[in-house]
Amino acid sequence: MIKGTSIGQSVGLALSGDIGLRSNGQVRRDPTFDVTSSSLISKVHPHSKGLRDIISTELNVVFCGINPGMRSATLGLHFANRSNRFWRVLHLAGFTPRQLEPKEARLLLDYGYGITSAVERPTVSATELSRGDYLAARPGFERKIARYRPRFVAFLGKAACSVFLNQRGLPWGFQQTGIEGSRVWVLPNPSGLNCAFTIGVLTDVYRELFEAVTL
Repeated sequence: MIKGTSIGQSVGLALSGDIGLRSNGQVRRDPTFDVTSSSLISKVHPHSKGLRDIISTELNVVFCGINPGMRSATLGLHFANRSNRFWRVLHLAGFTPRQLEPKEARLLLDYGYGITSAVERPTVSATELSRGDYLAARPGFERKIARYRPRFVAFLGKAACSVFLNQRGLPWGFQQTGIEGSRVWVLPNPSGLNCAFTIGVLTDVYRELFEAVTL
């Protein structure tokens, strides 16, 4: 578990979007992008169903992002922004023997892991999602987990999990309340915008889940 709460409290809601917003509401372009945010938005239908799940039965963990960022939705790849640390942290924490590329995401199934999103609709920033978006997504998410029944559902950030479990003030790590028979774990979001968590801290807390899974 993450010791103490001061770090987590300073993070607020972790973001899954690939582009952040400035305090004045204007779009901030990620310096690693080779396309502008406006061109990404133009290529994604506002009612897009987002990314295809990487999922199967008998998985140890399904990692659940908040929703797809625009770059990921445009490319059709999970965690495609080069500033996102998801793939690096999975490797460093022990989930994969090497760092996978986003295009290799389906290899996760061979290791017993999968990926889904709490909300399918892509946005520039996860802050564009309302509580209503999460509530609308919850029934479908529960049906999905009931169908595939992973041992753990690992939420990347607290926002979606808080609504899905109808609980506030969630701690990081293991949750006492499960979803459709699967145990629930909450991890910090690996977005590059979530700068309160260094790569070292992310690796340590993701490794805690890896160790719980391999017990």
